[in-house]
Amino acid sequence: MNELSLFNSLFDDRDFGFAIPAFTKSCNLNMPKVDVKETKDAYILDMDLPGRTEKDVDVDLKDNVLTIASHEEEKNEKKEKKEEKAEDGEWLIRERRTTEFSRRFSLPQDVDAENVNATFKNGVLTITIGRKTLAQAKKIAITAA
Repeated sequence: MNELSLFNSLFDDRDFGFAIPAFTKSCNLNMPKVDVKETKDAYILDMDLPGRTEKDVDVDLKDNVLTIASHEEEKNEKKEKKEEKAEDGEWLIRERRTTEFSRRFSLPQDVDAENVNATFKNGVLTITIGRKTLAQAKKIAITAA
């Protein structure tokens, strides 16, 4: 690799149409990854949350916006400070951190807010959101008065 290829990778413009440092594209490295699937009866969202439990996450649905967030920063800060010292030694490398996150998803109008289930298994949060049938458009006959 030469110096020019290194420079080009820092200012890669494939995604933005103009030169911007490549490291700014990776700002969401700590954001949990999500898969969303649509079936005939439901929307199914799977979010990877390794190292977390169901007690570490809040799920809210309001005005067709689904919000998935970690608990308040204060709790995470306490946990991180508590873990700063190794129980029986000194940390040499410390790459795994618990970080705060919040993701919001605007949902379609056919969401049934009364039919939402969330499960947590093996570090994956699965949210199943039922769908309801929307009223079809209807032609209205006009009568003469």
